[in-house]
Amino acid sequence: MGLGFEIGLVVLVLGLATWTIVARETFAAVVGFATYGLLLALVWVRLSAPDVALTEAAIGGGLTGTLLLGAAARLRATEAAAAAERPGAQLRLVAAVLSATVTAGLAAAVLFLPDPAPTLAPAAAANAAATTLGNPVTNVLMAFRAMDTLLEKVVLLLALVGVWSLAPDRLWGGHPGPRHEADPQGAFAFLARLLPPPGIVIGIYILWVSADHPGGAFQSGTILAAMWMLVMMAGLADTPPVSRRLLRLALIAGPLVFLLVGLGGLWLGDAFLAYPVAYAKALILAIEFPMILTIAVTLGLLLAGPPERERER
Repeated sequence: MGLGFEIGLVVLVLGLATWTIVARETFAAVVGFATYGLLLALVWVRLSAPDVALTEAAIGGGLTGTLLLGAAARLRATEAAAAAERPGAQLRLVAAVLSATVTAGLAAAVLFLPDPAPTLAPAAAANAAATTLGNPVTNVLMAFRAMDTLLEKVVLLLALVGVWSLAPDRLWGGHPGPRHEADPQGAFAFLARLLPPPGIVIGIYILWVSADHPGGAFQSGTILAAMWMLVMMAGLADTPPVSRRLLRLALIAGPLVFLLVGLGGLWLGDAFLAYPVAYAKALILAIEFPMILTIAVTLGLLLAGPPERERER
């Protein structure tokens, strides 16, 4: 039963990946991509990697799919002209050869790995007790490679600044994206009132248990961002103007606390981002709580896009 399910899942994933690539309609390709991400989450579950599965479902299937849907909607006017274009035989051949070469290279990299494969897992497991965290993924992300995690959040913030920079000068400081409206008595508005309260509780819970169980700040922040976007897309609230001071404080809260804790490591510990053993778990949680606020606000504003409306006078 288990083997049959896994074989069926592999066939479905490969078939859907092929469909996503060959689909000529943008909307169909985006829907296929989002579904592909959700199926990959099931694959990671079968591989006993629930943390990766949560991230794949939230980011790969959810956030990225929504971003692509927004891009597809903006490109709808040019889709007919793009679909009419047909690449020549030479370009198709080059693309096929390049794809086959990359595939063969990846396959060779996997098949010819040394046995056993090089890994830092034993060293991470041997030093896991230093943070008193029960979740090895959180241990690695927030302790053993904390510098990478900090820089990832900074890159996410820089990506938002890049999106905002696309706004015309006259709209700078205004509201991102269009003002959404929905039937106040419709099903969408009903869901926008019903889902956010439990969604917020679930998001915070996933962060709280991530110290010892699967979860984390990114997964939690993505759920909170989805609840926020649901309210805004139903027209129950508007996106805040990018000039609002509290909004900008929320955007830098996570990286700022992360940086301050890292600098504290120079004073109390042995190096930058070196947590004192007695306070390691508390400091990591102190970083992650403002981090989910930053992640949620950043992701929500990335989905909203650049400022498109002037701020109120």
